[in-house]
Amino acid sequence: MSDAITIAQTERGEYHEPIDDRKIMRSIWSMGYPSMIGFAATNLYTVADMFWVSRVGADAVAAITIFAAFYWVIGSVNQIAGVGSVAVISRRFGERDFPRTETAIVEAFALKTILALVFGTIGFFFTPAIVRLLGADGAVYDYAVGYGRIMMLGLVFNFNTYTLFTALRSINHPRWAMMIMVGSTIFNATLDPFLIFGWWGMPALGVKGAAVASVIGYMLTISFGLTLFFRGAFRLRLSMDSIRRMHSSTQWQMLKIGMPSGVSSVSYSLGRLVVTPMIAHFGNPAIAIYGAGNRVVELAVMLVVGLELGMSPLVGHALGAGDKLRAWVVAKKSVILAVLMMSALGVMMFFAARPVTAIFFEGAPYDALGLVFFRVCAVAFPFIGLFIILEGAFGGAGDTVPTMVVGVIHAWVLEIPLVWLFAYNFDFGPTGVWWGQVIAIAGAGLMLLYWFSRKRWLERVV
Repeated sequence: MSDAITIAQTERGEYHEPIDDRKIMRSIWSMGYPSMIGFAATNLYTVADMFWVSRVGADAVAAITIFAAFYWVIGSVNQIAGVGSVAVISRRFGERDFPRTETAIVEAFALKTILALVFGTIGFFFTPAIVRLLGADGAVYDYAVGYGRIMMLGLVFNFNTYTLFTALRSINHPRWAMMIMVGSTIFNATLDPFLIFGWWGMPALGVKGAAVASVIGYMLTISFGLTLFFRGAFRLRLSMDSIRRMHSSTQWQMLKIGMPSGVSSVSYSLGRLVVTPMIAHFGNPAIAIYGAGNRVVELAVMLVVGLELGMSPLVGHALGAGDKLRAWVVAKKSVILAVLMMSALGVMMFFAARPVTAIFFEGAPYDALGLVFFRVCAVAFPFIGLFIILEGAFGGAGDTVPTMVVGVIHAWVLEIPLVWLFAYNFDFGPTGVWWGQVIAIAGAGLMLLYWFSRKRWLERVV
């Protein structure tokens, strides 16, 4: 960047100190690596969960996969309040307005609770009809309904664990979020087999046991985190004053900021809901590979999600302090880091496809299906990293319309038509599904990169 541009931007008050690349990278890393570790640990639990469930049988794995498509739609509501809360909490913290930061945290918890109660109730009653519509029958249907209804009952705890982690990252305490996430993962992964198989005299709940273990983990996590907040373990302390200062206008602001991002997330989830029966058409082995494989892919994806969740508050802090250039540099360097990291993970995934498949299933047709699934997914990794980190930059700035537009295009203009074209019209079967998804995410990532490069998101006022 030229000296003339730097001087002009300084005169306009767009940043307050010279940009030190090494300092920026240290900030990204110090905020990002705890979130990367924490979310990787959380996803390790989902892999462990699927490992234990796979011991019940392939029907159990197919059941959770089918229910997960519906759960993604319900869970996407979490994105609406989540993105808005990051923008508001991190902006208030960047402005050094600590009383309003504390109140924003309480408001985020209250908003998430209301949304979870409403949509958890809807999900509880509609789970049987939805999983039937998605192709579940027989044992798969029974497993999906039993597991799904328990998860819906625990939705309020699930949503608020993410509020806890968001609040900690937004006030520069990502390590606390990491430690709580890792502890919760260890607890859940340990409890799983006891409740699934009835070890040590505990009730053998089967697939339902995996859901019960998850809900118990969410409850303990949120209880522990709130206790620390109210006891003043962090630089901010929640209190009755924080609660009394709550105002619906801030919650409405969170919703307005998060609504476009939520539309994008819901659109993605509904797209997944449409694609799932397309995969189920090719039989339970295909849907089982898709379900188990997605848990492994999400483990890698959660690393870049962690980086995004660490970077997003940094963008909010910089913009809250009026430092637009710093916000741009933080976002740009995070994009480069995310793409490089996911490219490396993609190479590893490509060559590890066969042994990773063997973790869950052995023999035909699983060997061939898993090999193709993981190797095709590996091609998508750099574009997944690009899309996710750009979402974080827009979200941290509070400008979520671009992610909404691109998210809708991704699901309905690209993914679903391409999956249908390759899987059915070209008769590529499950392989066509995987390639359709890869091309769709690549197109969406490049579109969002163009929007990002225009820099209009730096002008967003929150």
